[in-house]
Amino acid sequence: MSGLTSPDIASGIGDFDGGNDLLRAWAEGLQPDADLTVSQWADQYRMLASRASAEPGRYRTTRTPYMREIMDALSPSHSAQRVVFMKAAQVGATEAGNNMIGFVIAHAPGPMLAVQPTVELAKRNSRQRIDPLIEESAVLRNKVRPSRSRDAGNTMLSKEFAGGILIMTGANSAVGLRSTPARYIFLDEVDAYPASADEEGDPVSLAEARSLTFAHRRKVFLVSTPTVKGVSRIEREFEASDQRRYFVPCPHCGAWQWLKFERLRWEKGQPETAAYHCEACKQPIAEHHKTAMLEAGEWRATAKSADPTTVGYHLSALYSPVGWLSWERIARSWEAAQGSDDAIRAFKNTILGETWVESGEAPEWQRLLDRKEDWKPGTVPANALFLTAGADVQKDRIEVDVWAWGRGLESWLIDHVVIEGGPGSEACWNGLTELLGRTWSHANGTQITIARLAIDTGYETPAVYGWARKVGFGQVAPVKGVEGFNRASPVSGPTFVDATIAGKRLRRGARLWTVAVSTFKSETYRFLRLERPTPEELVAGTDYPPGTLHLPGWIDSEWLKQLVAEQLVTVRNKRGFARLEWQKLRERNEALDCRVYARAAAWILGADRWSNKQWDELARQVAVSDAEAGTGSVKTVRHTHSAHQRRSVRSNYMR
Repeated sequence: MSGLTSPDIASGIGDFDGGNDLLRAWAEGLQPDADLTVSQWADQYRMLASRASAEPGRYRTTRTPYMREIMDALSPSHSAQRVVFMKAAQVGATEAGNNMIGFVIAHAPGPMLAVQPTVELAKRNSRQRIDPLIEESAVLRNKVRPSRSRDAGNTMLSKEFAGGILIMTGANSAVGLRSTPARYIFLDEVDAYPASADEEGDPVSLAEARSLTFAHRRKVFLVSTPTVKGVSRIEREFEASDQRRYFVPCPHCGAWQWLKFERLRWEKGQPETAAYHCEACKQPIAEHHKTAMLEAGEWRATAKSADPTTVGYHLSALYSPVGWLSWERIARSWEAAQGSDDAIRAFKNTILGETWVESGEAPEWQRLLDRKEDWKPGTVPANALFLTAGADVQKDRIEVDVWAWGRGLESWLIDHVVIEGGPGSEACWNGLTELLGRTWSHANGTQITIARLAIDTGYETPAVYGWARKVGFGQVAPVKGVEGFNRASPVSGPTFVDATIAGKRLRRGARLWTVAVSTFKSETYRFLRLERPTPEELVAGTDYPPGTLHLPGWIDSEWLKQLVAEQLVTVRNKRGFARLEWQKLRERNEALDCRVYARAAAWILGADRWSNKQWDELARQVAVSDAEAGTGSVKTVRHTHSAHQRRSVRSNYMR
């Protein structure tokens, strides 16, 4: 054999059936792989499917030039081992992660782990993102066996390819996180991960432990829109990195700067006039300049990384390419968010890519004494348009607070009721039922009832379900409070739950709403700290700020102490991970709990989402004129209905 040359070998093999295919494969194996980065591979081979992209066709890094360096940091030739990306929504981050997956399959095979917040989201991502990624790119389609093959390694959560495997799982599955060693790890939306995976520890730590055996050859990509300051995983990782910002040149003076929201300016009420103002020359920069600015931009580190193998990037939607999210739409979103905690938080998280600061410091109860107002006891002020109540079940009583609500979630405490007896007393429940039918006089003479009462199910749950089922779920909402700020909505549901009524188990016998009490507690304290107009300003027609919380003169100091009975503190576990937690300053906090439940009832009715037209209709139904509904005052207006004309009103969309 030593005397044979390569042509001799080729000639001999070529004589057999399939020999030429063998020779071709052998020749390809002798050729070194092209020295490509992830972005170069994506530009050359990646195709975007119409069902997975708003812009189908060939992937172009030039569309989002800020993603080039981030993707290239994910390439094996780059020295970084961990890449952190804190970003706004819809800036191309997930597609960059998918490009990393495609690159690994086609060009640098090895075991890979891709983690979504839950297993269900991992399955959805597999169908909507990964399958189109493979199907639309021929170079990948030839690497992964078709899922219809009987012995294929292509399942919903597992894709085998020559030299490696892609495992997809959820952060809520400890089994999936520790299933296999992984050289490449893609952790998507880490701020939505649970605090612990099946009680076995932090999902990010569990996942990263899979890559330690690969030492300097590993690549970990952590991506997320941030959530709450102090508990945000992605913010913690970004702040420990070199904190790179994307600097762009001003088209007028050439000064380099990274884009900040405070420099996006427009005429109030005219978001179409939005323009970015240069830090150096102060000149307005029109939207059409953005394309050239992004192409010329570059990432610059603004801090020193605690770990030299970790690089971090931050990007807001101000950089969104022309044709995606415009500066005008950003300005419009900011104006629309005013007056709503949830909307402002969503804006900061999803558009600015910044954390939301939860303000959990309660004002001193003595300060609230000075803010008490005098209006006729038992009367609903002029600007209040509907009532909700929150009920807190105690061992020997049920405490109920009735709140009135107006535009902008301005609110007034109307009544405080203590029903003695507790959940074991039929008379107590009868008293609560009577409260549902009670009417309160509106300042104009109209009689209004409680539109929705939210009652806590944490104590004597069967008794609460039994009463709610008896009176009907149309006016009563059983609620369950949960802690934490990382919830998509402050209230979710209703869900059907089993209930034990009179000793009999009823399947799906009750409806339960889940309430993120942390969110509403923070909102309440923020509303309490709002600056209020002076008496002179009120006389001049100045409105109270949206969310203003009005307290009546008849409320006592004990109730005020209960309203401010908690504070928000940062608690760290044994591994050093932080979470925000509400802790009591005083033992009794019924007033705060009742406020939270009444606020949840307002949310369930839809007050956070009503249009101006719906508010106008509600004002018409309670016979409040447009002028009275918009002044923001709490004065008692002249009765416009005689006693025999009074009526109880409840808008149809409250039912």
